[in-house]
Amino acid sequence: MRINTKAYGSVEIDDRQTLSFPHGIIGFERFRQYALMDAAQQPFFWLQSLDVAEIAFVLISPRIFRPEYTPDVSPEDIQDLALEDPSDLLVFSIVTIPENQNRMSANLQGPVLINRKTRTGRQSISLNPTWQLRHFIMDELAALRA
Repeated sequence: MRINTKAYGSVEIDDRQTLSFPHGIIGFERFRQYALMDAAQQPFFWLQSLDVAEIAFVLISPRIFRPEYTPDVSPEDIQDLALEDPSDLLVFSIVTIPENQNRMSANLQGPVLINRKTRTGRQSISLNPTWQLRHFIMDELAALRA
């Protein structure tokens, strides 16, 4: 399938990369079809709207810089994903990249959860007050190394 993307122009993707977000992404609720793609720079991913090329999100696994991270979302949110096996759950955070890339941050309060088997996703709100809207990735990585 060929799609138009914000970052890469027109690209070919495998149908298995397509995801459905029945509730959309917070603030973008009416856009429900996305593609999950590897970004040009690892460890990032690209969540590209299939409806509007200009709508896309940079994602990262929060466990890269917070190994102890658990989404801590409501049981209803997990049930909504219809997981048969917990290992089918993928957990991502949306990344904000400002002009000063050393201040890029990840939203651990609003994890993006994906059932990789059904290719269904949802953005949830963490019930754990430890997880904030902005966790500065470079600072957290430096703390891990210390």
